Amino acid sequence: MDKKKVAVPLVCHGHSRPVVDLFYSPITPDGFFLISASKDSHPMLRNGETGDWIGTFEGHKGAVWSSCLDNNALRAASASADFSAKLWDALTGDVLHSFEHKHIVRACAFSEDTKSLITGGFEKILRVFDLNRLDAPPTEIDKSPGSIRTLTWLHSDQTILSSCTDIGGVRLWDVRSGKIEQTLETKSPVTSAEVSQDGRYITTADGSTVKFWDANHFGLVKSYDMPCNIESASLEPKSGNKFVAGGEDMWVRLFDFHTGEEIGCNKGHHGPVHCVRFAPTGESYASGSEDGTIRIWQTCPVNPEEMSESKSGKSKQNVEEVAREIESFNLNKEGKTEEKPTDA
Repeated sequence: MDKKKVAVPLVCHGHSRPVVDLFYSPITPDGFFLISASKDSHPMLRNGETGDWIGTFEGHKGAVWSSCLDNNALRAASASADFSAKLWDALTGDVLHSFEHKHIVRACAFSEDTKSLITGGFEKILRVFDLNRLDAPPTEIDKSPGSIRTLTWLHSDQTILSSCTDIGGVRLWDVRSGKIEQTLETKSPVTSAEVSQDGRYITTADGSTVKFWDANHFGLVKSYDMPCNIESASLEPKSGNKFVAGGEDMWVRLFDFHTGEEIGCNKGHHGPVHCVRFAPTGESYASGSEDGTIRIWQTCPVNPEEMSESKSGKSKQNVEEVAREIESFNLNKEGKTEEKPTDA
């Protein structure tokens, strides 16, 4: 019988509550990095390739719903249920500024030029903060029709994409006019929206459907029905021929972009998958779950018989032994929380 390829993930422990958002930095001279948001109120920074824990950002007093890094991975931002968004020094972990809001903040995103930060949440207001003038009042864009769930930039910071918690569709806002210029219609609320690395596609997840839209003309390119309700999807950034999706059935699935055929199914999480993202190299992707763990999966796992012998000359380790070793390897030795976070 032929042995199938087995995906053995790197398991990243450290969060004490569900992981609700993941974000990879672009490739920098120092490599690339992964930041995670969790209901435990402490965003964490990791080496994007190995998953090794680098540091924890401490300062929020409520669940953190969104986190991101700027293009150089020198600053981080986070959006929280404590009615604030924070700007962090990603090298020291220090808070550079706290942007106070009047309600829960669900989403934040750096502009491509890293000069601006956009936030949104339960207030239904998109705010653009000037990061060169931290104390200046933000520019407020016309009110969103619903509570804001996701935010991202497009077209060299000329357009903002937003989705809502309670109504379907992705809204495209013209930054100059502050008005909605177009809506990408979906039947269910969009829980994940991502612009591809080459700027060609917008990937969305709504209900049990993953859709791909033309990022320039906004037409629907592909739509695939999934086996369950999907919370997040991500397109492979290099060749664009695969995408990954995760949702309520706890499995992380890999699909062929052109046909929608399932080409891989990764099992290991013990709770619904809230977020999936491809690394900028396309060689791996990460998933975050209700179980509080992050798992980093190789895009092309090796066959068990291809695993090399150890330097000591011992026989090849079987897949189960490798999995046990990775599961027991706790990347964060300091995963403590001092205050009980509040949920939204």
